[in-house]
Amino acid sequence: MRLLLRSDTGGVSLTQDFLGDDLIPPYAILSHTWIEGQEVTFRDLMDGTGQNKAGYEKIRFCGQQADRDGLQHFWVDTCCIDKSDHVELQDAINSMFRWYQNAAKCYVYLSDVSITKRKASSGCSEFAWEPAFRVSRWFNRGWTLQELLAPRSVEFFSQEGKYLGNKRSLEQQIYQITSIGVPALQGSPLCNFDVEERLSWMEGRRTTRKEDRAYSLLGIFGIYMLPNYGEGEENAFRRLREEIDRVSSGPQLKEDRICIQNLRLTDPRNDKRRIEETKGGLLKDSYRWILENSDFRRWSDGQQSRLLWIKGEPGKGKTMLLCGIIDELNKLMGKTALLSYFFCQAMDSRINSATAVLRGLLYLLVDQQPSLVLHIRKKHDHAGKALFEDMNAWVALCEIFTDILQDLNQKSTYLIIDALDECVIDLPRLLDFIIQKSIVYPHVKWIISSRNWPDIEGRLERAGNKVRLSLELNAESVSTAVRSYVRHQVTQLAQEKKYDNKTRDAVLAHLFLNAHDTFLWVALVCQHLRDVPRWKVFAKLKAFPPGLSPLYNRMLEHIRNSDDADLCKHILALIATVYRPITLKELTSLIKGLEDMADDIESLREIIGLCGSFLTIQGDTVYFVHQSAKEFLFANASNEIFPSGTEEVHNTVVSQSLKIMSRTLQRDMYGLYAFGYPAKQVKRPDLDPLAASRYSCIYWVDHLHDCNPSPSVNRTGHLLEEGAITNFIKKKFLYWLEALSLCKSVPQGVVSMTRLEAVVEGRIYGDTLLKVVRDARRFIMSHKWAIENSPLQAYVSALLFSPTCSLIRNLFKREKPDWIVIKPAIQEKWSPCLQTLEGHSGWVSSVAFSHDSTRLVSGSVAFSHDSTRLVSGSDDHNVNRGIHLSSNCRWITYNSENLLWLPSEYRPSCSTVSEKMIGTGTGHGRVWIYKVERNERNAS
Repeated sequence: MRLLLRSDTGGVSLTQDFLGDDLIPPYAILSHTWIEGQEVTFRDLMDGTGQNKAGYEKIRFCGQQADRDGLQHFWVDTCCIDKSDHVELQDAINSMFRWYQNAAKCYVYLSDVSITKRKASSGCSEFAWEPAFRVSRWFNRGWTLQELLAPRSVEFFSQEGKYLGNKRSLEQQIYQITSIGVPALQGSPLCNFDVEERLSWMEGRRTTRKEDRAYSLLGIFGIYMLPNYGEGEENAFRRLREEIDRVSSGPQLKEDRICIQNLRLTDPRNDKRRIEETKGGLLKDSYRWILENSDFRRWSDGQQSRLLWIKGEPGKGKTMLLCGIIDELNKLMGKTALLSYFFCQAMDSRINSATAVLRGLLYLLVDQQPSLVLHIRKKHDHAGKALFEDMNAWVALCEIFTDILQDLNQKSTYLIIDALDECVIDLPRLLDFIIQKSIVYPHVKWIISSRNWPDIEGRLERAGNKVRLSLELNAESVSTAVRSYVRHQVTQLAQEKKYDNKTRDAVLAHLFLNAHDTFLWVALVCQHLRDVPRWKVFAKLKAFPPGLSPLYNRMLEHIRNSDDADLCKHILALIATVYRPITLKELTSLIKGLEDMADDIESLREIIGLCGSFLTIQGDTVYFVHQSAKEFLFANASNEIFPSGTEEVHNTVVSQSLKIMSRTLQRDMYGLYAFGYPAKQVKRPDLDPLAASRYSCIYWVDHLHDCNPSPSVNRTGHLLEEGAITNFIKKKFLYWLEALSLCKSVPQGVVSMTRLEAVVEGRIYGDTLLKVVRDARRFIMSHKWAIENSPLQAYVSALLFSPTCSLIRNLFKREKPDWIVIKPAIQEKWSPCLQTLEGHSGWVSSVAFSHDSTRLVSGSVAFSHDSTRLVSGSDDHNVNRGIHLSSNCRWITYNSENLLWLPSEYRPSCSTVSEKMIGTGTGHGRVWIYKVERNERNAS
């Protein structure tokens, strides 16, 4: 590709044609609509002509805007491609998506949108230019589809060159105009969207040449196809379809996609956007200082300083600082390096562990360099999704990560982890891993941030190649940044509230004096001031004391004195207890008294607003405004928020969850109809029947477990005594399994049933329930794969192939399909085989269980394909049930348990055995796990 280079005098010239591995500098790219005969061509630039054409203004605009963004180079399609060269034109058409994708900035020039002042009507958020924006010709053109979706940064400008907003700030308008889903606009990989949905994005779009309607979709599907102008639109789309089918049906690509989908816990890019929006946007002046900081420069420029630790107290702006660094690195490195990052959040159990950090970092690395997925697939092809979730996930991920860092070799790689102090699970492991890799791999540079925790400091002391950047020791720079942030926030506030100069200056002076270099304090005070009438501002300013803890105390005092104090405290207690942030609709199902408000979202937002700014809403999801807010409630207001302890909140969640699930779960909730409908093709409907119960379906057993912190405490007795759980299992179990499949959470369901059995065992009211739960656990373990892949198989194969005496089978026999005439002959009881573990290529010759009953090691021997070498190997499996160490082919007693290791040709039949006999058997590539229990007739 060629780029345009803007000189110091404003002139424009073409660069060399970058080929192969040539280093392409960071560049901006223009997206626009053409005016026939008025666009500057490649030949015009080569001849030094074209300045008199109308299109030259767009080139001038793009160069000036790129210069303002610190970019020397830019690209414009009309003049950077030599269309007289047939081969170059073909290559450009197939490379266009990638060129837009790799651009540091994409500027959309809307020649039919003129900017004027904002409408004067109070409370109206629409701009005067917005009606023209909604009907702009740009949204109807075929090629602009990829120009909207491919770049990370898309900024819209009017015909006067005035900034209108970006893809993120105008997200809702763009969605309404194009009907392209928000995840696609936010940068979710396009392979996550099925073929028909991506094709539908082209509906209503026009191109000058009919074939271009197909050719402009090449990048959307990631395929290469030679254009053949003159073949007609129908033939072009036929060829496109054939190529899509060929690529999408390829087993390699399919397995890659499944592997990446299983790896993904969250997309850190979406987390970054959410965090920035929650905090009111990223202000350049709040982070620009660090780019010239001597410690930062030592890390960025030095060869030996590979680990930068940014530390500071809560509210000092660490997260936004890292967001700014990410943006700057993205802008500078282009394709020359890889950048991956992760934001830990203690309040969300999905992203607060060391394994979650590695999964997030790997996800972004593989997204940028797809060939890296091969390192993951080496293990994923054997283990599947369990690779990332079982107890050995950390070990496996460390090996994969190490292989990838070795593969990257000399390619510069930046890895950024924010809020290490919010990594709740396995933080020491993660720190040791970071330190080790920062020493071994010189091409990898790390940035981590955390609070000033002594245990983190002590561990990092072992990293000799680190740079420590303390925000407290850079107080002057942070203070300047906070003052810029104050000015920005107060300017916005003054415009919204129509402050006069005197009021504005008073607010500025108070914030300058009391901010104490804390961004969060400023944000919270400004949020409160938005609810203060203009004439009360002077009186209220003194009510905002300096420091986060005093401010939190004031917020709590405000809640105490409100008419809705009890409701606010219940909400705060719930949000502090749940395992992930919940949506507003989920909130209504878990708080008594809000059940009838599920459809009144605006009132719910108002109720959250009563909670003293401890909480914030992003989209429809409720979050704590900051981790320090949650910590304050536990440390300073625990008696008020949890008067009966957190266990009582867990208990309430269980009760409410059982109610909402019993009310909403039913057969075929998404209207799939077909029993074999693949789970991966299921789309969540706009009116989601699971919207209010999704959290409950996944986490109700976890809350039940946490109701009872010790065996001597039983807060769930009423649930067992009154039969609420028993009735739920008996009446709704199959519908719950379907819901878990729709929520892509069947593995969590297996764990939940195991935990539920542990909770019920030994309880005075649990005998009847225990029998049902044990049967239900065997049911989900046996049919996990079928239900996970096709939700409605819960009513077909799961029922048909369960033992005739299965309690679940008989409780739900009404659900069995009546059109099956010949039914399989099924055994009476569940097989003694609990699990079958696969992975070996040859006969399994030995097995052993770990002392903690959670891991099984199996060994096998096999000859190499040329019969010249004997190969031995072992697989490390995670088992769902505790099993003690077994030995070779004989009865043994271990830890007071009678155990049997069974040879492969043997199956337990009828014998008198002691209770809880456990054994294993082996076969070609498989290990079976048995549990044999004595019944009344002493038959196994």
